Amino acid sequence: MLIRYRKNYEKIAMGLLSFMPTEKDLKKLQQTIKQYETSDDWQLFLWKKEEDILGSIGILLSGEHIAEIQHISVNPSHRHQGIGKQMVKALKELYPDRELRANEYTAAFLDKCEL
Repeated sequence: MLIRYRKNYEKIAMGLLSFMPTEKDLKKLQQTIKQYETSDDWQLFLWKKEEDILGSIGILLSGEHIAEIQHISVNPSHRHQGIGKQMVKALKELYPDRELRANEYTAAFLDKCEL
């Protein structure tokens, strides 16, 4: 289930985002979290299964019809189970009027989803 990021999930979200190649540096990671917390155009969601948070997906809402996937990551011990694909599908359902696009870091994954 896709849930919206809240401040009390900060450590979990930072841990998941740190799997992205662009988010290895702590200062960069803190800036990214702050961007999601302070900007209405940046939306971060977490994937929750039962009581565990297993993944994160972040988007930038640009224009009226585009949602660009900025970050997508899944806990390494839960990869290859379709969680990333489920997060993308849930986002499509949440934003049916927007075209989901990838950035240079999420493009390869989004291409594999074939949704």
